[in-house]
Amino acid sequence: MQAVQATRAGGPEVLEAVELDRPTPGEGELLVEVAATGVNFVEVYRRNGTYDVPFPHVPGTELAGRVTAVGAGVTGFRVGDRVVTAEGREAYARFAVVPAEAAAHVPDGVDDPTAAAVALQGLTAHYLVTSVHRVEAGTTLLVHAGAGGVGLLLIQLAKARGATVFTTVGSPAKRELAQAAGADAVLDYDGFADRVRELNGGLGLDVVFDGVGATTWEGSLAALRPRGLLALFGAASGPVPPIDPRRLMAGGSLVLTRPTMGDFLQTPDERAWRYREVLGAVADGTLEVRIGATFPLAEAADAHRALEGRSTTGKVLLAG
Repeated sequence: MQAVQATRAGGPEVLEAVELDRPTPGEGELLVEVAATGVNFVEVYRRNGTYDVPFPHVPGTELAGRVTAVGAGVTGFRVGDRVVTAEGREAYARFAVVPAEAAAHVPDGVDDPTAAAVALQGLTAHYLVTSVHRVEAGTTLLVHAGAGGVGLLLIQLAKARGATVFTTVGSPAKRELAQAAGADAVLDYDGFADRVRELNGGLGLDVVFDGVGATTWEGSLAALRPRGLLALFGAASGPVPPIDPRRLMAGGSLVLTRPTMGDFLQTPDERAWRYREVLGAVADGTLEVRIGATFPLAEAADAHRALEGRSTTGKVLLAG
């Protein structure tokens, strides 16, 4: 089967199209014929050596497709079912093995590319607004990279809960997308902390959701009210340096967290709840998923270049 792998850590150029044996599902696993694969920064971090992985390495955890084989002991799935997961492995391939406990059925009305596009980023947005900081009517918050995949979903979910949403973007085209998603104010990155306070009556915000990292974290802290929370859930511009806890004290007993998805999918019930709410909202039309770019599987390196260059909006996929 066709797959994409890296034999060493490095830039996008280390991703190469190769032929590998089709995997076989083991106990508790599904074999899925992949229709679409999500491209995410976690694969960038694994490819470039920020996160340690063994090489050769086939990236990818997020996929949607059709079950072609069912391993021993699996219940609730059968050959032909359409499934999605954000917790697969080696998804940059025509076929991938998925733990059955980590898979969800794709509901009618949601096509495979959309399912793949919303799995990881939709679950991320969901745990941020429901569990990291419970967003509700009256909450004031800032979402960085509001035209990105997580950003567009976060804006919609937060507005549906009655929050006031500020966001940052890097271009006029991205500004239009964030506004269309429902953001109350769309800001440039330069001086965003001061601008937020001006627009919020001189007050800081309850929470900042920051997936950008190195270039934004200081301003994110400055934009918070006393006892506000900064959720650093990504590092698109690079990792955040060590932070002296006294910086949090000086800002007004601020709270800093670095959440990761696995800690918010700890039980089958929790996983099913998050997938049900996210996919249900997509199916009923209350959550819009933007697919900004789709690349052929063999052009995964170009997909990584586009993602790292922050030239994309919405979700980047591999398909076809």
